Amino acid sequence: MADVRPFAAVMPPAARAARVAAPPYDVVSEAEARRMVAADPLGFLRVGRAEADLPPGIDPYSEAVYRKAAENYRTLCREVPLKPDTAPALYVYSQTLGRHRQTGIVACASVDEYDADVIRRHEKTRQDKEDDRTRHIMTLGSQTGPVFLIYRDNAAVDTLVSETVSKQATLFDFEVADGVRHSVWRVPPASTESLRQAFREVAHLYIADGHHRAASASRARSALRAANPAHSGQEEYNGFLAVLFPASQVRILPYNRIVNDLGGKSAAELRTAIERTPFRLDAAPAPTPACPGTVHMYCEGTWWRLTYGGDTASLSPVARLDVSLLQDHVLGPLLGIDDPRTSRRIDFVGGIRGTRELEQRVVSGAAAVAFSMVPTTVEQLMAISDAGQIMPPKSTWFEPKLRDGLFVHDIC
Repeated sequence: MADVRPFAAVMPPAARAARVAAPPYDVVSEAEARRMVAADPLGFLRVGRAEADLPPGIDPYSEAVYRKAAENYRTLCREVPLKPDTAPALYVYSQTLGRHRQTGIVACASVDEYDADVIRRHEKTRQDKEDDRTRHIMTLGSQTGPVFLIYRDNAAVDTLVSETVSKQATLFDFEVADGVRHSVWRVPPASTESLRQAFREVAHLYIADGHHRAASASRARSALRAANPAHSGQEEYNGFLAVLFPASQVRILPYNRIVNDLGGKSAAELRTAIERTPFRLDAAPAPTPACPGTVHMYCEGTWWRLTYGGDTASLSPVARLDVSLLQDHVLGPLLGIDDPRTSRRIDFVGGIRGTRELEQRVVSGAAAVAFSMVPTTVEQLMAISDAGQIMPPKSTWFEPKLRDGLFVHDIC
């Protein structure tokens, strides 16, 4: 079962929601964060990336940064103002980008279910990032950004969401510079328990994005529970801020690869080496591959198609991913990218930037070769999570991104 809990979300007024809403803290560079913070003092990035509000060169993990984040949160609560809702509630949150629309439920997911693997994960977390977000939560006493969860479609949930959207007035409805429209409704009290009951029929939730936020919420809960002799399990810190989307509505874009050099090979030598692998090499009809099992490569002004000819039926769900096949047969053995998590010779480009970005990186000399990928599917993600396996780094790019600052969960 999936336990979703109402909470009194701390939110901006509708007239200022667009100014407050900020990209997730981990998808912008420090330079980008500094520009955004300077452009609008009401932007929530002042809380998520508080180092952007301090002198350049400061250690982003220094105590001063966490103190500044808490100070900035209090400032926004006063000046925006950000205020808690009048009563605990569930919310419907819809994002529209072009023809794509995804509509989910904003709620507190259960830390107990995360710890028990009812909420499943597919990514390893890094200690330094966990430490950072745990300190952020503990210093502010709040969870400031949602975890992106998905679930297998449920008809009862769909019906209740549709009723809320059709019958309730919007709390927010705005479009930001990246073209994404954000719309929010409050689930009426009469429907809240029905919606919770419908989610109890959902066997598992899956983390799509936000593994470090979920892990940090669990660590913060452990610390707060240890310090609370009257712990009952009903405290706010037992839940973590999340948005839950049906799997059929979620869109994953490719996560493309670029490599700085050819590892001492010429372009011709690389092509010859690829032809000795299970990949068949020929001219690509377009920059974007058309189906799984194919990867397109851009090198010296030409797109090439790599078609995998080996047997994938016997491989694990992780090993048969296109990103794994490319890593195992080309990036590792031919280009010397043994660990893409740590290598400085490889970079990753989200599919939202398109293949033109790959071509420009190679033409400019910033990279020697680029690989255009087919996106991982939601079903692959869930299958890997169900198998208890870990996906390769940079396997999924979810778009549109959830915005920080529209909902904050105060936990103490």
